[in-house]
Amino acid sequence: MIVAGCDIGSLTAKAVILKDGNVVSTAVHKVSPKPEESAELIMNMALGKAGLTMDDLDFSVGTGYGKDQISFINQTESEISCHGKGAWRSDNSIRTVIDIGGQDAKSIKLDEQGNVTRFMYNDKCASGTGRFIEIMAEALELDLAEISSLGLKSQKELRLSNQCVVFAETEVISLINEGHKLPDIINGLNFALASRVAALAQSIIVEENVVMTGGVAKNAGVTNMLEQHLGVSFLQHNVDPQINGALGAAYYAEEAVKQSPLS
Repeated sequence: MIVAGCDIGSLTAKAVILKDGNVVSTAVHKVSPKPEESAELIMNMALGKAGLTMDDLDFSVGTGYGKDQISFINQTESEISCHGKGAWRSDNSIRTVIDIGGQDAKSIKLDEQGNVTRFMYNDKCASGTGRFIEIMAEALELDLAEISSLGLKSQKELRLSNQCVVFAETEVISLINEGHKLPDIINGLNFALASRVAALAQSIIVEENVVMTGGVAKNAGVTNMLEQHLGVSFLQHNVDPQINGALGAAYYAEEAVKQSPLS
């Protein structure tokens, strides 16, 4: 059985190919203005890595902002469901999933069977999303990898007075002009993002074990701050946290084939 999950987010497109329950290929790429083109590109990338074509797929499921624009899928599922499914199927002990995407943040609570019992979702303000870090990286003329590593070198506690992205960007420029060191400024940015996401997560009462997913999970400065805010230690995801939604979609595709009368 060969199935696929395709997650078209606001900033990146992700695809996962499963063969007989095992991940055989994954792909991540920046999205284009047209979701349908991003979906075809990312799926062909993943299929190419696995030496497969679209005709080899038994079933495919789409999720993310652009899921309704994916032409080749058999079914769609919500981001909440897919992130929960991807995390729980990877580790059945997970009870809370905190996902920080490009333009939203999600806190998801799971029961022992992996069902979503409660969730909170923020897509109204960029200050609690990956876009916040991206904008600040542009303001500091750094790439995202540099932002992640530099924040860990901070030796002075620095806090931003503004959480709004527009005002925070202006404040960051002022801090630079005042002579503050980059690691301290970045640490302050990480604190601001983590505090916003922690408030979202705490609204559903965080229950261990907890895993962080999404591209921002690769930023050690943010994850460390978030652990401190929540008083927990995140489990290490055994797959790339950025593809968790696509992985969950692939698991939904696998279940659809198994439940089919023809299977």
